[in-house]
Amino acid sequence: MSGDRYIITDQNATYFLTMTIVDWVDVFIRPVYKKIIVDSLNYCIEQKGLTLFSWCLMTNHLHLMAEARPGYKLSHIIRDFKKFTAYTILKAIVNEPESRRDWMLYRFEFAGKFKRRIEKYHFWQDGYYAIFLDPLKPDMFQTRMNYIHENPVRAGIVEYEGEYLYSSARDYAGRKGLVKVVLI
Repeated sequence: MSGDRYIITDQNATYFLTMTIVDWVDVFIRPVYKKIIVDSLNYCIEQKGLTLFSWCLMTNHLHLMAEARPGYKLSHIIRDFKKFTAYTILKAIVNEPESRRDWMLYRFEFAGKFKRRIEKYHFWQDGYYAIFLDPLKPDMFQTRMNYIHENPVRAGIVEYEGEYLYSSARDYAGRKGLVKVVLI
């Protein structure tokens, strides 16, 4: 998703963000990889200035509705998040029991083969899909949040949004979620 249309232009505004694994590889089917994402989101909230309103981790992508607190930059938070999670998940793929290890590492190595800045593996697609959520248009917030929370239902993973463990839909359904979100 290239071009200026999908970048963060106001570092402290609220954005709908999507980060996708290269080649849409279904990495997030194992709990060990999901936990890395959950722990990293919570770390970014506690230590890096991230405010998260909603999120949903699917098998090959992550949706967020987020902003950076004053004094922080959202693009820097996302850059650091992607760098850390890529490194940590790739390490887990190598070290944990993984039947798809060779295939996944081949895909990530091939994706990075022609990129000068990549040493070996390219995990996340470059950039991120960022849509500014205009505070003067509150329906945008609800539309994007519904989209995020309905993802696992549309994918046939769960019947109801609040059943999915790796989503803020649990928080909005009155249940404790895995990531510290700010309810809106």
